Amino acid sequence: MLDLQRLRALHAVSVHGTVAAAGVALGFTPSAVSQQIAKLERETRTVLLEREGRGVRLTDEAHQLVETAAELLALVERAETRLEERRGVPAGRLTVAAFASAARGLLPCVLADLAVRHPALDTRLSEVDPHLSVDLVAKGVVDLVVAHDWDIAPLPAPAGVEQAVIGDDPCDLIVPAGHPFAGRTAVTREELGGQRWVCQPPGRVCHDWLVRTLRSAGHEPEIVHQAEENPTLVALVAAGLGISLIPRLGRGPLPPAVAEVPLDPMPVRRLYALWRAGAARRPAIAETVRTLRAHWPRVSPHM
Repeated sequence: MLDLQRLRALHAVSVHGTVAAAGVALGFTPSAVSQQIAKLERETRTVLLEREGRGVRLTDEAHQLVETAAELLALVERAETRLEERRGVPAGRLTVAAFASAARGLLPCVLADLAVRHPALDTRLSEVDPHLSVDLVAKGVVDLVVAHDWDIAPLPAPAGVEQAVIGDDPCDLIVPAGHPFAGRTAVTREELGGQRWVCQPPGRVCHDWLVRTLRSAGHEPEIVHQAEENPTLVALVAAGLGISLIPRLGRGPLPPAVAEVPLDPMPVRRLYALWRAGAARRPAIAETVRTLRAHWPRVSPHM
């Protein structure tokens, strides 16, 4: 009989692309993942992974087995959901993925609240960007996702995934303290031409929003520095290296060397919770979504 944990390891490698990334997702070392798959190869008498450069690739037989693994994992999830639903209380392990500023500014108080009120619920948080996390929840790798979108880049809605709005997060223009925009009550998008920008890398929602919005206002943005994390962007602005557009959630206090200026109209990103439809009745999902929405007014910076 095939071992479910070994199938789960193979499924994780298929989803995440590498043994190391699968280990991070499962909470195992890469060595432990490799051992699980080696045992599965012995069980099935089939080669499942082949070396490809510095990484690995799944064989055709492995891809067939991954499809079976996905079906079995979905069956297990439905069984766990029914059991938890009958008990009527949040329990068991709940894996949550959230983008960086939500993981910093919203999730700590939410997870702490859940831990106090529901000690039988074991939540596990991973920091994952929305362009990856939505696919992970659709594939059953994580149970719940906190993601965001912008007005010109709506959040994708994969089949079989449900969502609920958590709240809106306003964004401000951040400029060096000596910049001509500093001290202004507002700056319009048409005034942003000729500026040097620090921004997240291409493919990130914030980057795509900036490029599309400035182009629609008739400007081609000059992005001179790129960084993943908002605190790094703030530090670059503080050094006088450019201006940036940064959401308020999880931003923290700004250093004296930068100034916050409202952009008119003010950009807003919307936060969502997403989960698979098959787990919608699970009390852990319902309670976590409710807690996210309950805590939002306490942590969200006001418009």
